[in-house]
Amino acid sequence: MTDRTAGAAGMTLVDRPEPKPAINDVVVEVHAAAYVPTELEWPSTWVDRAGRDRSPSILGHDVAGVVTALGYGTTGLTIGQRVFGITDWHRDGTLAEYVTVESRNLAALPGDVEFTVGASLPISGLTAWQGLFQHGRLRSGQTVLAHGAAGAVGTMVSQLAREAGAHVIGSGRAADRGKALDYGAHEFIDLENDDLADIGRVDLVFDVIGGEIQEKSALLIRPGGTLVTVTGLGGVRPEEGLSIDFVVESVPSHLTEIVQRVRDGRLRSNIDEIAPLDDAVAALNPTQRRRGKTVIDVRS
Repeated sequence: MTDRTAGAAGMTLVDRPEPKPAINDVVVEVHAAAYVPTELEWPSTWVDRAGRDRSPSILGHDVAGVVTALGYGTTGLTIGQRVFGITDWHRDGTLAEYVTVESRNLAALPGDVEFTVGASLPISGLTAWQGLFQHGRLRSGQTVLAHGAAGAVGTMVSQLAREAGAHVIGSGRAADRGKALDYGAHEFIDLENDDLADIGRVDLVFDVIGGEIQEKSALLIRPGGTLVTVTGLGGVRPEEGLSIDFVVESVPSHLTEIVQRVRDGRLRSNIDEIAPLDDAVAALNPTQRRRGKTVIDVRS
């Protein structure tokens, strides 16, 4: 990406030098990668931590691949190891054949999990995990309102919350109902045609929409409940609860919990399309709405 104003249409596929690992880095030969469309709006896509322009930028922060080199002082990982995780927001990303990653941001990817599945898990899975359990302090028997329940994050939220013993109400458009219920929601509310207030009180709202939906949702929080969001906090907060806006972190122990659930069938990834790197520009500029991850199979 070289043009901030061009949006996703400004992506081009070019040759870049193979990256070199810094202290505590590893080089990962990328087998599969994914990105979040809102990356184009993140300041970290365009500037480094000192605020200096760092374009052209390589997008993508979900990665699954194999370690090919270790930086000075790197411990905990070995050359040839299968890994997955999230790369640093301020550095070049994973939509490439190789990427440098701080070793602390990666976890082992078991050999029975495909790289494309591994790349679909980190941002969506960790966002759901940390929002529910770390920030939302979810407990069995509580009620969760999961917005965007057919999307990449929402499907993870529904599955993890249901497994934890929560009652899950999913939301979205009418066309999302079947998918939301298939991925674990007990009930579904159509945000375009139903009244959100009709669901009654809930213990936790997981918000990925923001705006008016977030404001209406805050009014539904029971005393002691929590509104968790990744969109920034609006003007309305729960009267007797908490509001938490957070940025997902790559925590290896959380990644291990998530991938183990995939291995034993308790958790399904939500992949909408898998495309080769040569077709990445077209795949990441879809003509139709996507309700799951687009994964780039770099080695295909």
